[in-house]
Amino acid sequence: MKASRRENISRVTRSKAEAKATYDRMSRWYDLFSRRSEKKYTEMGLERLAAKEGETILEIGFGTGHSLVELANNVGDSGRIYGIDLSSGMGIISRKRIKRAGFSERVCLSLGDAFRLPFKAESFDAIFMSFTLELFDTPEISVVLLECKRVLLDDGRICIVAMSKRDDDGLMVRLYEWAHETFPAYADCRPIYVGKELTDAGFEISDIAQETMWGLPVEVVLARKSKVS
Repeated sequence: MKASRRENISRVTRSKAEAKATYDRMSRWYDLFSRRSEKKYTEMGLERLAAKEGETILEIGFGTGHSLVELANNVGDSGRIYGIDLSSGMGIISRKRIKRAGFSERVCLSLGDAFRLPFKAESFDAIFMSFTLELFDTPEISVVLLECKRVLLDDGRICIVAMSKRDDDGLMVRLYEWAHETFPAYADCRPIYVGKELTDAGFEISDIAQETMWGLPVEVVLARKSKVS
């Protein structure tokens, strides 16, 4: 990605410890405001990822566990779902949801940072991220995607749902970026160049859907790890 493009992306200034504390506090009522706005786009991503029976799939930033349950249902008894999230509060909520769904044997959750994924190379058929990649600081995004590529099998796929930045950003994006820079504890994510970041990390784009959420651009991007990468 050209340096000028990265320079156009707002930086993330709060620490990982601050982010963890925020999401721990929010975990009990997170669904009250986020699920309503994000559900449509997350489901679009899950549909494109198309989890199959017997697959091993990783979700990064699993939040309150709705996608984990759907993925576990799709991979069946022979499949396995792994999740990693920075927030222990989110882990508590997700484990309860997974137990209620009867999928505790299919799902393994970890507390940690995707900047260093605690998994062996070529461990997963697919990776899913929804409204998570844009929480990382700009220099970290490429590192996270290279980690994703490392743990994916050859020709493995990744689906990312994220707020997106475009060359023709309108007033709503500029206002949101101002809010992100002024009140980073509340407007913690910001638009990023989703497809371009994946391409720069060596993924091959399979499908991009461009949507709008409350006037803010959202991209749902499906990509694959090249067999020769």
